[in-house]
Amino acid sequence: MTQDLSPVTRIPRSGLPPHAVVVGDPARAATVAALLDGAEEISYHREYRVFRGSWKGLPVTVASHGVGAPGAILLFQELADAGVRTFLRFGTAGAMKPGIGDGDLVIAEAAVRDDGVTQQLLPPEYPAVCAPEAVFALQRAAREADAPHHRGIVWTRAAFQPGLIPLNAYDGAGLAAIEMELSALLVTASLRGLVAGGVLVVDGANADELVDKDAAFSTGAYDPHREVVARGVERGALVALEALRMLAEENAE
Repeated sequence: MTQDLSPVTRIPRSGLPPHAVVVGDPARAATVAALLDGAEEISYHREYRVFRGSWKGLPVTVASHGVGAPGAILLFQELADAGVRTFLRFGTAGAMKPGIGDGDLVIAEAAVRDDGVTQQLLPPEYPAVCAPEAVFALQRAAREADAPHHRGIVWTRAAFQPGLIPLNAYDGAGLAAIEMELSALLVTASLRGLVAGGVLVVDGANADELVDKDAAFSTGAYDPHREVVARGVERGALVALEALRMLAEENAE
């Protein structure tokens, strides 16, 4: 019945597994869900595609949130309403630090809140930080998977394509990667007492370096569909699911 579904994402209002992997692309949600035992699609509305199944005996939710934090935060809020308590964002990002290669994983420690939505909810001084246990679980899972990985602060930025404003505000700040949704998840989790973290697959370099100099608003040479990225996505999916299992085991859930 309509009243049993959340208003925006159309997911069930209750009964979802409390551990979730959230991704941007609905197709990637299906890819991650295919790794689960007994996976079933429970809803697909707009960009919000949701599955449930189990990973090594742990009930898991997998959901897509689309591109950009304003839409993504609606999913995070409605998933939390439906019973999700641990979130790991598994996405893609551009590298911002030398030595981080295509297909490598970036395990976030915190995020710069340039997401276009949380600034309207809280003062800018409020931090967007990952739960330490999520960081450690993701790092351990990456090591056990022998996946190339790095830790650091990421920049969550609302605009994907570079415009006339240069992307050099954080030069020298040591940021690891740039993406579009993580800080909205971290702020949501902090406000609601939830556990959240993020692991990102690098699919290109800093957008400032990728832009076509002859077309200031194009994405130039950006190509996230290369084999090296696909291999990173495969590794990242396993790392995210294993980290969820570790978190559940640590909490004896």
